Parts: sequence; C-alpha cells; structure tokens
Amino acid sequence: MSELDYDSLAAQAQALLSGAGNAVSKAANLSALIYQALPSVNWAGFYFLEGDVLVLGPFQGKPACVSIPVGEGVCGTAAARRVTQRVADVHAFEGHIVCDPESRSELVVPLVLGDELLGVLDVDSPQPGRFSAEDEAGLARLAELFVQSVAV
Repeated sequence: MSELDYDSLAAQAQALLSGAGNAVSKAANLSALIYQALPSVNWAGFYFLEGDVLVLGPFQGKPACVSIPVGEGVCGTAAARRVTQRVADVHAFEGHIVCDPESRSELVVPLVLGDELLGVLDVDSPQPGRFSAEDEAGLARLAELFVQSVAV
C-alpha cells in the first residue's frame, strides 16, 4: 500500500474547515475528504456526544449504528478513555458493536476541546490490520484540525 501524504491531506482539511459553516457541515466535508483519500476504507465519519451516548453524525459509507453508549464498542471505549483506539481485528475486540459485518479494522480518535469531549472520529476498513501508526497520527491531526475549527 502506498504511503498517504498526511501533510497534503491536512492542508486540504484546513482549507475545508477554515470556511464558514457549523460543526455538522465541517464534519460532513471532513468525512468525505477522509473517505475519498484513504485507500481500503469502507466508512469514515463522526459520532457526537449527547449526554452519555455517542450519536451518529455526518459520515461516508454504509448506514451505521445510530447511537453508541459511552464505554461500549470501539467508539465508546475511545470516548470513555479519551484515547485513540487502533484495532487491527474488531472481531477480537471485546464488546465490539457490529454496524457493518464487512468491517475488520477500525481507528477511532476522540474529539476533545479543553476538558470537554465532543465526540469521536471513526474510520473503518474491511482489511484486517489496515491502520498504521502513521494513519493514527495523521487522523489524530485531522481530528485536532476539526476540533480547532469548531472551537472558534
């Protein structure tokens, strides 16, 4: 698999996120950018925190779970721990919530503004072990750009 240029992707994301728009419109554009740019990805999108539940936000891919309790599944674990979850095989992740049975690996980045959890950025792949440390760092950077853009 060829290396993805995350510097270029971050520059594109910065341009998309710096314009007018609210969190939903910015999340819609960023999920589309990620989905189009990353090879071997079958879902990219956002879940936003409402109370103690993550609620589906803008995404690209097949229909998804509408809500995920904080602390459950890969997304809920990332939210509860506020730590990125990079899972090589979701079927081996205890408590994994199956939204798309074709997804095999997942990377979830918590969206944190100061002390406040806003939600998570979630990217899935049908390929086991799809996400590298480089992907984790690159997607964390994109998530941070998103958080900064909605903090203004």
